[in-house]
Amino acid sequence: MDRLYTPWRFSYVTGTGKDDGCVFCRVLDEADDEQNMVLHRGAHWVVMLNRYPYNNGHLLLVLGRHVPLLSACSPEEIAEMGRLLAVMEQALGECMNPHGFNCGYNGGASAGAGIPEHLHLHLLPRWSGDTNFMTTVGETRILPQTLEQVRDLLGPAVRRLVGEGA
Repeated sequence: MDRLYTPWRFSYVTGTGKDDGCVFCRVLDEADDEQNMVLHRGAHWVVMLNRYPYNNGHLLLVLGRHVPLLSACSPEEIAEMGRLLAVMEQALGECMNPHGFNCGYNGGASAGAGIPEHLHLHLLPRWSGDTNFMTTVGETRILPQTLEQVRDLLGPAVRRLVGEGA
């Protein structure tokens, strides 16, 4: 029998080592973008990798202030959100060649939000056949790249595209 070791997930699955307060607010306050998998800091939003990705390239767009719902955003925040989602999609397209994308957010705990008090959106690249027996039967995700590899792949493209005003 094969075993997949994922020691970095232990604190997540056991609930130990959980920080008090909001994990997104902590990332916003810390300067270590490389450690926190932050690819870009905008005027109102931060683009970062999801630490517990559904698949490779799972990006998060995190609002720079602590509010729960999209309806609490200002017109400026909404405008930057749209621009950054387009940049994220373009960077994923250039670097990972997906066949499609999933994008969305879960407004509130009952809608499935893992961190319901801090607005964040998900953008996932998708490939035909990316859901296989390991996910559906084995309840295990296979990720062919580490978070660091994905960060190093996508980071330069995101920064270039933001600079180009894509």
